[in-house]
Amino acid sequence: MIRIRQIEVPIDIDSLDEIKKRCAKKLNIKIYDIIKIEISKQSLDARKKPDLFYIYEVDVEVINEEKVLNFSKNINVLKTPEEKYEYVKTGTTKLNDKIIIVGAGPAGLFCAYVLAENGYKPLVIERGEKVEDRIKSVSEFWDNGKLNTESNVQFGEGGAGTFSDGKLTTQIKDSAFRKEKVLKILIESGAPQNIAYLNKPHIGTDLLRKVVINMRNKIISMGGTFKYNTCLTDIIINDNKIKQIEINKKEIIDCEVLVLALGHSARDTFKMLYEKKIDMQPKPFALGIRIQHLQEEINMSQYGYLSHPKLEAASYKLTYKASNGRGVYSFCMCPGGYVVNSSSEKGRLAINGMSNHARDSKNANSALIVTINPSDFGNSPLDGIEFQRKLEEKAYEIGKSNIPIQIYKDYKQNIKSTSFENIKPELKGNYEMANLNDIFPEYINEALKEAIEDFDKKIKGFASDNAILSAVESRTSSPIKIIRNEYYESNIKNIYPCGEGAGYAGGITSAAIDGIKIAEELGKIYI
Repeated sequence: MIRIRQIEVPIDIDSLDEIKKRCAKKLNIKIYDIIKIEISKQSLDARKKPDLFYIYEVDVEVINEEKVLNFSKNINVLKTPEEKYEYVKTGTTKLNDKIIIVGAGPAGLFCAYVLAENGYKPLVIERGEKVEDRIKSVSEFWDNGKLNTESNVQFGEGGAGTFSDGKLTTQIKDSAFRKEKVLKILIESGAPQNIAYLNKPHIGTDLLRKVVINMRNKIISMGGTFKYNTCLTDIIINDNKIKQIEINKKEIIDCEVLVLALGHSARDTFKMLYEKKIDMQPKPFALGIRIQHLQEEINMSQYGYLSHPKLEAASYKLTYKASNGRGVYSFCMCPGGYVVNSSSEKGRLAINGMSNHARDSKNANSALIVTINPSDFGNSPLDGIEFQRKLEEKAYEIGKSNIPIQIYKDYKQNIKSTSFENIKPELKGNYEMANLNDIFPEYINEALKEAIEDFDKKIKGFASDNAILSAVESRTSSPIKIIRNEYYESNIKNIYPCGEGAGYAGGITSAAIDGIKIAEELGKIYI
């Protein structure tokens, strides 16, 4: 096939027929010489708003392909490159016990999927519930404040991403086409086909839950097994090698290979691993607030339209360097979404953002987070966790166990809010009016206020007096890194840390890719 890049089509006429016409023109052939066309990439060009264009990269099958390629002088016309993922299994060591994967988030699920697909029979243990039961526990918490500390927005099948936006963007450059493998598995499991080519693909929390269930069922059909409500509580090491694991503080299981696909909220597990002398180190992370605006206002700023039938709810990505040296940036932006109570520990409150596939709530929300360095909290690998916990305790206290909320005008003036104006919060969980200044050290408040004023220069109305702030967004990434060598192995033999919790990923796609890397490494060792 022939790949054609930089095909520009106005958003109002983005039909396949129009793309086909423009392909024929670029190739200098008749339209009926095109046999088949497939979209490879689609992005939006909004530089001349409100005149917006989709930019396509497409693969076409044509009559006399070699002749067409030879005659084309266009730099945006080339032979479609081979982009196929391949799993190479060369191991010679026989497994005596199942590979045990701890955690059924993206890293664990994709590691298990690829292993099972290639003849292994992994056991996935997950401290939380399966998706169907987890949804009920989370809904009970949002509606009635009854927290299940083992199954919540952070813990359970699918990981924390199951209650977010299901964003699949990643900056990873991967010549092995693992990203394409991830997207293929997701699509085969029920995700929308367009995630294969959209510039900013997302699934949405409502669809992602169904995708996770389908992935689980496929893994089981290929020989994998799952144990839910099963927490890793100890590891037994002999001769610097994993021998057994303890689950739920009572059951011992023989273990030859252990994949640690932990989420970044598995604080008790990190503590246990640290006490067992697993090498780890503190790492920088970021935390802050969530900000809500009317989605129509974000659409107008980004597109020049309040709404448009051919456009999804608009998103944004913003960065700023504060005068105190802190980096501030938007994170996990959720168009048409909700701010959700994502707490996992009693007496502590954390928040996150969530969107359904339609992204159809009235508000846009995004985390605005400030960089935190190990020098801010101490030298021990676990000190970052304690730093997070202290802020979560303050948020819980001033929110009276609910999400603390404040309008931006009052945040600037350091006074507690008492009412909303033209924008009402879109939340999952109850809220309490509060003064968010009381949660953070001053350097975080200063950096956030500066950044919001700067972002107003890029998105009109961003620093609106009535923008709604909530806190604390503390679970953006892991505050620790579990050290692994070039073969992805920890200092304890046959333990393989991976994914977000271990400090090697930052989102669904990158975590999934890291899980696949572990599956590949195991394929080089075991039959």
